[in-house]
Amino acid sequence: MASWISNMRGFGRQNNKTNPNKPTTPSPTMQSPASLAPSSAQQMPLSPGLSATAMSFESREPSAEPLSNQRPPFFFREQYANLIVKGNFMTLAAKPVLVEEGEWLSHQVVEQNRLLDGMLKIIQEADRNTGVPICNQQTCPAMSAGAMTYTWLDAKRESVRVPAPQYISYVQKWIAGKITDPSIFPTDTFISAPPALSASDPNNWLGKASGFPPQFANDIRNIYRQMLRCYAHIYHAHWLEFWHLGAYKELNTCFIHFVNVGRLFGLLGDKELEPMAPLLDIWLEKGWMAPRPTSSGGMSTKSANPSQQQQQQQQQSMAN
Repeated sequence: MASWISNMRGFGRQNNKTNPNKPTTPSPTMQSPASLAPSSAQQMPLSPGLSATAMSFESREPSAEPLSNQRPPFFFREQYANLIVKGNFMTLAAKPVLVEEGEWLSHQVVEQNRLLDGMLKIIQEADRNTGVPICNQQTCPAMSAGAMTYTWLDAKRESVRVPAPQYISYVQKWIAGKITDPSIFPTDTFISAPPALSASDPNNWLGKASGFPPQFANDIRNIYRQMLRCYAHIYHAHWLEFWHLGAYKELNTCFIHFVNVGRLFGLLGDKELEPMAPLLDIWLEKGWMAPRPTSSGGMSTKSANPSQQQQQQQQQSMAN
């Protein structure tokens, strides 16, 4: 269990022609509507993450067929919800007792971004024969996940529809700019520890004891929200490619770890997770993912440290 993350460091695009679980039914439609024309190339817009407003928007487009009449995609079926390891993923998400919460979340955000980049490389690498990546402006003229379409905010603060590869590139550059900015993710150590503050102190904020800025909580929530959109697009638009490469279990493993951290620390809400809800329900039913904490107020110390009883219940579920 502990070695799977290190194994993912070397994970890249691979070719596995033997697929024992190969589905016998035709694949569901994964591409966006053909009527959406690719957008022309444009400069990277001013990062709206510099302000306190939302980074981008989402909108729901009507489906051509009622959802009740549609067969669920393969990635929403139990036989394709498996992982590459067995164990309690909550032990990877729970904050160690002696680690400050801001430090732990900064580590998690950087690590989750690294794992996501490994998954994105699979759809970003150019095909050796065609020279075109899996995710391109023709196959993905919009950044979508099922009926959900995500749009970017340009320099004029206007919502703009951009092709998925362009949107993902914007997200990666924006996140890289955030996590390498020492004013947001400080790297200097304290000469002496700052005075301890209680969680109810109005002058306290997440990570203050470790030198993180007041807006740190909002920044990591926005980062996590954008990473979720990338995962959702991978599943809805490119899951079949991961299956053909024999990599869908790796994708599931990275995603369940990502979601566990996001749910435990209040980085993701039900609205953001809605495009992936059927898969999460499968994992919840199997006991592979802890239920959402009853307190939904955000990233509190209480929600960040699951009780011993919760961990024992999780371990018992995994053992069964």
